[in-house]
Amino acid sequence: MAVTEKQLQEILDQYPAKVQKNRKKHILIKDGEQGAQIIEANTRTVPGIITNRGCAYAGCKGVVLGPLKDMVHITHGPIGCAYYTWGTRRNKAKNDDPSQYFLNYSFSTDMQESDIVFGGEKKLAKVIDDVVEIFHPKAITVSATCPVGLIGDDVGAVAKAAEGRHGIPVLSFSCEGYKGVSQSAGHHIANNILMDKVIGASDLEEAPGKYAINILGEYNIGGDSWEIERVLKEIGYTIVSVMTGDGTYKDLRNAHTAELNLVQCHRSINYIAEMLETKYGTPWLKVNFIGVQGTTDSLRNMALYFGDEALIQKTEEVIAREVARVEPLLDQYKKICDGKTAFCFVGGSRGHHYQGLFSELGIETVLAGYEFAHRDDYEGREVIPTIKTDADSKNIPELHVTTDERRFRLKVSPAKMEELKKKIPLSYYAGMNAEMKDGSIIVDDLNHFETEEFIKILKPDIFASGIKDKYVIQKMGIPAKQLHSYDYSGPYAGFNGAVNFARDVSMGFASPTWNFIVPPWQDEPLLSGTVNEEGVA
Repeated sequence: MAVTEKQLQEILDQYPAKVQKNRKKHILIKDGEQGAQIIEANTRTVPGIITNRGCAYAGCKGVVLGPLKDMVHITHGPIGCAYYTWGTRRNKAKNDDPSQYFLNYSFSTDMQESDIVFGGEKKLAKVIDDVVEIFHPKAITVSATCPVGLIGDDVGAVAKAAEGRHGIPVLSFSCEGYKGVSQSAGHHIANNILMDKVIGASDLEEAPGKYAINILGEYNIGGDSWEIERVLKEIGYTIVSVMTGDGTYKDLRNAHTAELNLVQCHRSINYIAEMLETKYGTPWLKVNFIGVQGTTDSLRNMALYFGDEALIQKTEEVIAREVARVEPLLDQYKKICDGKTAFCFVGGSRGHHYQGLFSELGIETVLAGYEFAHRDDYEGREVIPTIKTDADSKNIPELHVTTDERRFRLKVSPAKMEELKKKIPLSYYAGMNAEMKDGSIIVDDLNHFETEEFIKILKPDIFASGIKDKYVIQKMGIPAKQLHSYDYSGPYAGFNGAVNFARDVSMGFASPTWNFIVPPWQDEPLLSGTVNEEGVA
């Protein structure tokens, strides 16, 4: 079953005229015959609409910075902000050095009303001093929240003074929650500072091994990065750094030595990927390690980039072994999943990547979208020159990098680069729309009202969701596969991850729980009233 243009218009008609005009630009029905279909994205959510988005602070500290395990991450703001970006993320990390492992702690200045009135700079300086005295970190980050920006605390000046006192990097991030339209702004802010202050800060000139790569946009949720690294290391790759799952400040400083950058989550990390290419000449390759086919294609594309016959052969050997091992395990789950339908509305790349894994299990994605995407995440990078810069985008300072005359070198010749671009997605992402089936719904910044309306029409068997919206979906009697932090499961990436995902999804379908859940609107009307002689009561 598909949504018709008439049904879509009936949903939109329930909005006030101005809101209807706005939301119509954010929803489209895929139609291959129309060619390129434009979708509005990266614009402010309409006030009053319940959205699933996060803020710029959440994108900066919670997504990009938080997983770096050997840095102390201080939130300058209320304790709730610090706890949200610490307690709701499952960025696993190995405790290689207990003296330089800080992910178990949530650091905050715990701003109170008096700090709002009189300023919080002295309190921040004291927290930094205490952190250095107690934990002795090699580097510190300070992330600003909304009240900090509103009262005018100069976080940068406090951080700079602390650097002088303690002799270690103290990086400040002006990522107040209201900057930008979503957590995407925070990704950009974090990318800029890491590129400017951390990457390339070491004296290392050559990578410590062959086939040196950086893995970008991988946050080790549920152990994803470990599963990806298991396969890559067996094939023979040298992983210089991971940005930022189980990542370290120490390794990040060496990222300039890699021969290739892998981009998993395009939205959160493409800024660094582009800047690394400009400054050091390192190309980036769009990869997808979700699903057996996605992982297989990515591994083959990597081997093709390096062009080494021994590497290509080893890649094929590992793929053959892994596929032979997991396919029988997946087959038992495919019998349960086959013929089902799904909604896939999750964060950044996951709304796209998981469609392939769903398809491998026999589940068709009938609706998909992103919380914080830009148009190029939907339509492909070729639309970037046509995207107009608005006032919100101007809140984020642009970092203009230039060629590093000493360290820049072409990893492949220009001719080879053009040849490879015809075969693999080098420095390119085609976007989600290209792989969506005709008739499917593509929605940017899906809200709770639209979620309920589309569920009533399409009646999906499962909804790949986030932390905030899964409960509403479950109350409608539909399994919700939470893909922001995996609800204590995982990993879901790579070959083993595909099996874990299939197992969890199958359990969701097989559970008798949903037979006992009846949405309240099925038993009683949402509105009630009586009619008397004087009118409606």
